[in-house]
Formats: sequence, structure tokens, C-alpha cells
Amino acid sequence: MQGPSAFHKYTLSYVYSLIKVISTNLNCVKKFISTINILIICFCAQGQNQTALPQIVNYHSYDYKAGVQNWAIEQGANGLLYFGNSEGLLSFDGKFWRRYQLPNQTIVRSVKIAADGKIYVGGQDEIGYFFPDNQGRLEYHSLKNLLPSAEGHFSDIWNIAIYNEQVFFRSRNQIFHLKDGVISVYKPETRWDFLGEANNQLFAQEYNKGLVVYDNGVWKPYCNNPILDETPVTAILEYGKDTLMVSTLKKGVYFLHNNILTPKTTSIDNIFTNDRLYCTVKVNEDWFAFGTNSSGIFIVDRKGKLIQTYSYTEGLQKNNIRSLLLDRNKNLWIGLDDGIDQVAINSAIKYIYPDKKKQVTGYATRVFRDRLYIGTSNGLYSSPLDLSRQDLSLSESNFAEVNNSTGQVWSLEEINDQLLVGHEDGGFTVNGNNATKLYAAAGSWLFKPTSQVFPASHIIVGTYTGLRVIKFDQQTFRDLGRLDGVHESLRFLSFDSNTSTVWASHPNRGIFRIELSPDLGRIVRTKLYDSKSGLPGNNGNYIYRIKNRIVVTALSGIYEFNSSANRFERSATLHPIFKDLDVQYLHEDKDGNIWFITHKKAGVVDFHKPANGKNYSVVYFPELNGIVLGGYESIYSWNDENIFIAANKGIIHVNYKKYSAQISRPDVFLGQVRLSEKDSLLYGGYTKQQATVHLGSKLNSLHFEYSSTMFEQLRNIEFSYQLAGFDQEWSAWSTKSEKDYTNLPPGKYTFYVKARNNLGNESAPVTWTFEVHRAWYNSYWIYGLYVCLLAGIIYLVFRWQQKKHQAEQQHLNYLHQLVLDRNEKEIIKLRNEKLETDINFKNRELLTMTINLVQRGEVLTKIKEIISSLMKKDTSDDSSPAFRNLLKLIREVEKSNEDWDQFAIHFNNVNIDFFNTLKQAYPDLTANDLKLCAYLRMNLSSKEIAQLLNITLKAVEIARYRLRKKLLLLPDTNLADFLTQLPKTSVSA
Repeated sequence: MQGPSAFHKYTLSYVYSLIKVISTNLNCVKKFISTINILIICFCAQGQNQTALPQIVNYHSYDYKAGVQNWAIEQGANGLLYFGNSEGLLSFDGKFWRRYQLPNQTIVRSVKIAADGKIYVGGQDEIGYFFPDNQGRLEYHSLKNLLPSAEGHFSDIWNIAIYNEQVFFRSRNQIFHLKDGVISVYKPETRWDFLGEANNQLFAQEYNKGLVVYDNGVWKPYCNNPILDETPVTAILEYGKDTLMVSTLKKGVYFLHNNILTPKTTSIDNIFTNDRLYCTVKVNEDWFAFGTNSSGIFIVDRKGKLIQTYSYTEGLQKNNIRSLLLDRNKNLWIGLDDGIDQVAINSAIKYIYPDKKKQVTGYATRVFRDRLYIGTSNGLYSSPLDLSRQDLSLSESNFAEVNNSTGQVWSLEEINDQLLVGHEDGGFTVNGNNATKLYAAAGSWLFKPTSQVFPASHIIVGTYTGLRVIKFDQQTFRDLGRLDGVHESLRFLSFDSNTSTVWASHPNRGIFRIELSPDLGRIVRTKLYDSKSGLPGNNGNYIYRIKNRIVVTALSGIYEFNSSANRFERSATLHPIFKDLDVQYLHEDKDGNIWFITHKKAGVVDFHKPANGKNYSVVYFPELNGIVLGGYESIYSWNDENIFIAANKGIIHVNYKKYSAQISRPDVFLGQVRLSEKDSLLYGGYTKQQATVHLGSKLNSLHFEYSSTMFEQLRNIEFSYQLAGFDQEWSAWSTKSEKDYTNLPPGKYTFYVKARNNLGNESAPVTWTFEVHRAWYNSYWIYGLYVCLLAGIIYLVFRWQQKKHQAEQQHLNYLHQLVLDRNEKEIIKLRNEKLETDINFKNRELLTMTINLVQRGEVLTKIKEIISSLMKKDTSDDSSPAFRNLLKLIREVEKSNEDWDQFAIHFNNVNIDFFNTLKQAYPDLTANDLKLCAYLRMNLSSKEIAQLLNITLKAVEIARYRLRKKLLLLPDTNLADFLTQLPKTSVSA
């Protein structure tokens, strides 16, 4: 902060004059002492401050898209921040702001998060809590329905306290006590002015009653100091084992010990009494932050000493502070009357502004004789340092402009225990807060001693117009003048003491090798090395001494000079580290680490942290991207806790030891998952996923939002993601915090996302699982149906083929059968023909036999007739016996059955089983009946039958009549036809 200004000088002058006046008026001593105290306190408050300021991030109302005022701040277990805003509850995950309104769309005055994750809020005429549903979306649950009917309307809820898992809400006229789902009401005799929990006790302030403490449903008196009747309490914090610190709105800060209130003296008590003290938080064991209504924030230590001030001058949006919170990573969050600010007070990177009003560009830094010197675009500034602090940024500062240094300061070099200043007006030496010009010439860029031996007798100066030599003699520097021979502006140079050679570079020409005479009084020889000498180009070449080597940073890598080849070649030492990186600046610190700047990006090659199988690691500082000074880069390393880097505004201070020790793993937060097309929220992020989310086939385009709640490292955080089931591998690391997937095919997916910082520390991945179902026409059951249909079609085709085959087989069988039938018929026909032939033959034989029998009968009858006539004619006795014997023989032949037996055999051969069938059907038939049947079947006439049976015709008729009766034939049935149609038995082949 700037040192004694016109205001301060005027104040001291006023004090001196006042002393003279009051010395003649003893009655004014009391007033004088009071005035002196106020002025001294005011002077100290404005004149003393921390050397460096941490980064301050501003969030305006148009960033978070809500109301301007922010009355309360809380942080959840998941790292999310919640703000009580004039338009509802705000949440911030490091990337995305979200707003949740109360039912009556009122202002949220107070916020408190319980151990179970419920976010209790109080507003105008509304109390309740937000809690995520199963999909992680915050939902509001009002508690007004639990209030007694008479308490349904109330004013703003200014405080919420959680004590023994019970919730207390304070308005001016009520304290609502929520316990086990029941709300009881405590009313004051006057009004409630404060409610808060500290040291495992619940305190409240009742106007004109002082502080009371809650004890099992009763508010008991605790402290009734009269000062409490004059001002409300704004905070009660733990200070010691049995001591509390009480901050008040109008009367400053007090200690509360054994129920007794005593003032705590600070160096800014006047501010605490003149400006309202709205809020207080404990920063660490030694520091406390106080927020005021018009002067910003003051950080005071236990001794009451002002450590740091944060106000509009330091970068806050407003000086009106409404709320404060120290998050779990020690960042200070500030709720303003218009906006939200974040102060990374625990950051290893801070910013030094020697002139806060002008915000000048910083070019060079040196710690010299217990003072910090900073060369800027508007002159040289210095401030005393407390070197007992290892981190100089914590030292108190009181910057003042060094006398006689106005103008551009390019460099600061400590040579021979003297501080030299490279200035646009020449060269200067500095003693305390005064600068003395060494020579009046063109601007000087830098100073390089010609020897590492202390003290160096000669110093080479790179100027706007070439080289200059100054000599150190008897503790003073003497200008030896300019060296003729080179007239270029030489901003980069290094001296090779072994050969009395100066290596210098011109940004647009190349590298100069300038050989000097042994007495360094003149230039002996000059050679220019350009693109023809191994360099990648004539532009962008800068000369440095690294690892005791002269190296050149070029447009594509780092080069060293090969004296034997008289040309530049890639550096065997540094090129494997930097590859083809276009480096503009190199600096080697005392520990051998190499600091570098490339296109306004700063980094360090740390040889004390091996990584990836190499004896070094490369660490970048993303926080500094774009804010380090470009074109006039400068890095000054006093030690590993104090690295000073030139910046566009002021100087950047890096505590590299603290920075590299920040090994905590970053966290990653999956904020929201939405459908891309319908913008429908699937997951709100406020709880872990409970179950797999099932989506229809058309809901296959999703949008993921993720972030990290490492708020102080937001610029360092990179993300990598993978959609298992779709992506084959993790994505490349990127600062992008959103991802869209469109037209995902059906399947089950799990989205993974993780974060890492620039030190390579990775978070554990968070996941979200979902499943995209198939369309009905593409679902498994439809596929099953398709399979069934296909199987049915195959079966039907198979059956059709089978039936067709069967039909063809049947047809073939039919044809075959036809052939067989035809063949069989042929065979049967042939057989029948044969049988018919046989039958015909047998019939002919039978007929022949019958004819023979008939003829024989006729012959025998004729013979009998002849013999009978002969016997009648022949009367001789001799012939009668012969005739009688002959007749007897003829009668025996007629009676013989041999002919019939022979006939029956032939008849059965023709008419198989004819007789058996008749006998089975008509067992009463006699042999003569069977003979008659056989003769009738052969269609023999009655006469022929009579001859065969040797009976008369009349006997044949009688026999036929009897046979009809035995056969039970009707009168109209022809006997011959009946016997002819009698069933036949097939004849075996």
C-alpha cells in the first residue's frame, strides 16, 4: 500500500499545530488526547498493510443472475456454496450458479446447513428448508404449517442456529424452535436482536436484557453489560478455551469471559465505532476478519493489530459487507450489498501493488538491505520489510516512491553490495529511498558483472545504443563511457569472463558475439549469428546464462553455441526438457530450478521433484496466464517462498514452497444432467445417484455439467470424462466443464468425470448411470416376436415343404400305388385270367365230366332199355340170368358214388368251399341236397339233374321245393341265382 501521502503529511502537520494550540489551553487536554488517538489510529489503519494481496474474484449480479444483496453464506458437505440472496437461495459449484426461490418469492436473510444436509432458510414471513429429492434436485419444504395459528405471520428471519440437532429461527419478535417436527415459539419482552451458537452454547440477545443462554427450553440470563443496551451483537466466536469474542454493530469488539464483557482493543477501534460491524469470521488461530458497512473488510490478529484491509481500493466491488464465510479451503467469501467476492487469502500466489491508485506495470524486483524495491512504469518504489517473516508477502508494507526515480525502470541488479537501476534515463544507484544517477545517457536495460569474484571491478551495461562500461572503485561506480562498434539496442546479454566476450541479442537481428580488449576498453571484433548460423530465425532470439552455459531461447527450442563448428546447435541439456517450445525468458534460481515464460505463461522446471521417470518435473501456473508481463519478462527468486514475477499490474508474488505443497486432491462435482432436446432436468447434483435412470428410446441426447469446488484453483482445474459403454477411453484433459452426447444407441451407460490440477493431482471420478431403452420396434420382446414369427414362418415353410414333400410323396406313392395297382391288377388280371382259364378248364372238365356222366347215364338207360326189351323179346332161360346180371351190374354202377366223388372234387376246385359254406350256413342240408345245389349252380336242367341223380323229373321238382324251404328262400327268389351269388373264397396262388 502507498506510504505517507498528502493526507498523512497534512495529518501530521495538523497534529503538530494542535499541540502548540493546546499547550496554552490546559482545558483542552482531554479533547486533544482523544483527537490524537483517533488521528494516529486512522493513520496506522491507512498506512500499514500486508505487502501482497491475494487474488480477488468478483461475481456481479449479472454473473449469478439474481438480486444484488447477499445476506448469508454457507458451505455444504459437498463443497457447494449457498447464498441468502434478495431473490432467493443461490448455489455455486465453481462454475454454475443456480437460483431457488421461496414460495412467496421473498428475500432470503439467513441460511444454515444441518448435519443431515437440510438447508434451512429464513425469509420474510417464511421459514423452511431445501433438500434434494431422489434425482438430486433441490426442493423447498415450508415449515409454516407447523407454526401455531397465531404465529402465521412474522417479519424477517435474521439468524438461524443449529444447537443439539435442534433448529432455531430468529425474527425480531419471535424465536421459532424446531424439535422433532414440532415448532415452539419464544417471545421477548422487548425484541430479539441476535441469535448464535458458540462453544457448544446457544446465545440470544434481548434488547435491554443483554445476552441470554438457552438451557432445556429456558432462556437464562448470561451477561447484562450496559453496552449491550446500546448496540446489537453481530457475532459470537470462540476465542480461547473459556473465552468468547463478541462483535457488536456499533461498539466494536469485546471479550466474554465468566459472564463478564470486556473491550478488546484493536488498532482500528475508531472504524469499528464509526462504521457498522455487520459480520465477523475466524480466519485462523491468530486472525479474525471483520466486515463493515462502508469500509470493507479488516483482518486483525489476536493482538489487535491490523494485518490486511480489503476494500474497493484493493479490488472489492463494494465496501458494504453483508456476510462473510471462510470455506474449507480457507478462501474468504464476501456477500456484498451488490455482488459476491472471493478472496483467496490462503493462496500461494499474491499480488503487490506499490501504487494502488495507478496500478502501474511492474518490471523488476529486488530485496535489498531490508527493503523491497519494485521498478515500475512510473518509477521505483520501496517499502521496509520484516525479514523475520519467511513469506515476505505477509510483511507489513508502506510503499513510497524512491526520490529521483520517476520514469520507466527496466531492471534492478545487486552488484558489489550496491543496487543498480536500469532506467530509461540511464543508470542509477539507490541508497535507502533515494536514487543517484550514474550517468546521463540513453536508457539502460541491464547490468552484468565481468567477473563472479566479489567485488567485480567492471560492469557491462546493455543500453538503447549498444554497450557501456562502468568501473567499481573505492565503493563507488564510475562511468567509463560507451563502447564504439555496436549501436544496436542490447536488452539481453551475458559476459563470458574466460574469453572477454559479450554475448548479446537483438530481438529482430540475431545474436551478437562481441569480443572486447583485455582492459575492456574497446570492442575488438563483432560477429552476428542469424538463421545462417544454426538459429531457426533472425527474430525471437534471447541470450541467457543457465547451468553455467550461454544459451539462446529461439522460436523453436533452446540452442547452445558450438565453438568448434562456429554455429548454434540444439542444447543437449535443455532441449529434451523444452522440446520446440517458444520460450521468451529463462531464469535459474539458487536451488538450480529453471523458471521460464512462454507467451505470457509462467512455469518452472523443478529438479527436486522427479516425475514420469525423469529427474525433474515441469510445473505451470495457470493462475498467471495472460497477466505476466509480455515483452519485458522478469523473474526474481529471493528464495523458494518468495518468487517475484513482473506483471501487467504490479508484481506477482509466488510462495513456491507453499504452492508445491498443495497436494490435496481436487474434487469434482457433477452438477446437472439434462436432456439436450427438451432441456428436461434428469439429475440435480445435490445428492448421489440413487438408482439407474431409465430413458425412452427417443430420450437419447444428454447434456452433462460438472465442476470443481476447489475455488482457489478454478483456473488450474482440468477435466477428463468417459461414457462407459460408448467411449473407448478417457477424453483428453480440458478446462471445458460441459459435455453433450447425442443419438446414443440403446444400452446401459455410466458417465465418469474426474478433475486434476496443474500439479497433476487427480480427483476420484464421480459417476452417473443411465439406460436408454430400445424402441418398441427395436426392443428385445419385439425381437423375440420377430424370432417367433421367423421361427413360425420357418416352421410353416418347413411344414409346407413337408406337406409338399408328403403330397409329392403321396403323389409318388399314389403313382407308385397306381403302378402297383396296375401291376397288381395286371397280376390279378393275369391271375384271374389264369384262374379263369383254370376255372374254364375245370369247368370244361366238369362240364365234360357232367356231360360224360349224363351221357353215361343216358347210355346206361338205353342199355337198360335195350336189355329190358331184349329180355322181353328173348324168352329163353339161358339168356335171362345174363340179362339180369347185366341189369344188376348197370344198377350198381348207377348207384356207385365214385362218379359223384370225382364230380365233387372237380366242382370244389371250381367253386372253392362251396359245400363248406352251405354246410356252415345250412347245416340241415343232406348229401343229395348238396348235389342238387351243385347241379343247380351249374345251371343244369331238371332233366339233366334227374339223369345224374337217377330220379324222375317229378322227384327233382320235389327236391328243389324241399331245398328252397331248407334255404329259407322267399318265393320270388330264384334258387339258381341264389346259389350262383353265394360268397366265394379267394383262391390262393
